[in-house]
Amino acid sequence: MREFEKMLSAPRPYLTDGGMETWLFFQQGFEAPEFAAITLANDPPARKALRRYFDDFLAMAEDAVTGFVLDTITWRGCTEWAPALQMAPDELLKLSADAAQFAAAIRDDWADRVHGIVLNGVVGPAGDGYAPESLPSIDAAYRMHQPQIRVLAENGVDCISAITMTNTAEAIGIVQAAKEVGLPVVISFTVETDGRLPTGQTLGEAIATVDEATGSAPAYYMVNCAHPDHFRDALRDGAGWVSRIGGVRANASRLSHAELDEAEELDQGDPAEFGQLHEELARLLPSLHVVGGCCGTDHRHVECAARHLLEAP
Repeated sequence: MREFEKMLSAPRPYLTDGGMETWLFFQQGFEAPEFAAITLANDPPARKALRRYFDDFLAMAEDAVTGFVLDTITWRGCTEWAPALQMAPDELLKLSADAAQFAAAIRDDWADRVHGIVLNGVVGPAGDGYAPESLPSIDAAYRMHQPQIRVLAENGVDCISAITMTNTAEAIGIVQAAKEVGLPVVISFTVETDGRLPTGQTLGEAIATVDEATGSAPAYYMVNCAHPDHFRDALRDGAGWVSRIGGVRANASRLSHAELDEAEELDQGDPAEFGQLHEELARLLPSLHVVGGCCGTDHRHVECAARHLLEAP
């Protein structure tokens, strides 16, 4: 937790990685059901590739003289996914523990070179991150996510981040589970091409709903899995909720989620343009703590963003 608090007071944004799943499956040729990288947590070739992947990002943070948010590969680790992954719930939870330990080993190897590494316990939606056909209640969301969050906490993560959240009830349940284990929590919403959550809520409405229900418990909010063009205009009104957004992990592609789901080839966009767009995003976000990428992005995209955001200290 100390490393997380250190990040919040840092004068420069921390970096994080890009679209790990799209890199792993589209660019490196690995396969897993339901885009679930967690199922490869103990696969030696995948672990070797992932180690190289994270090492290259940490080297980028070292060169930029900033910190790094190091994710666990546990986005599909909620036990609700166990049947689709053909696993028992306890087996899937064991993979969350293994993934946290894998990330901790990487952090320890880099601790003397990158001063400020946040071990980030990642959780994802219990259902499809892009299409919330059946929205859980707050209590149901808490029950679904509590087992994985507990395991991540037991294995030493500094915080919990809920990624590609599509609805506020699930986000609130995750906040409650993270508070119960004493960890800071970050909520990252995904939006459609109109800048609204898949439920139709605006970002401002979603942030206000979660803050009201939890006493503003999230340390900050993020936007991920959407191109900057999809949410930039929503940030321009300068309302108070904008200051609650502390991180951005954008997609390389301008395609909608439905189009990305159908795509057989990876749309990697333009890394140089991706970096330039983050210059404007940073001006709109006064509380920016962390910058990385999401679907279709890799080291090139994050490096371009870093070049525009992190001048030599």
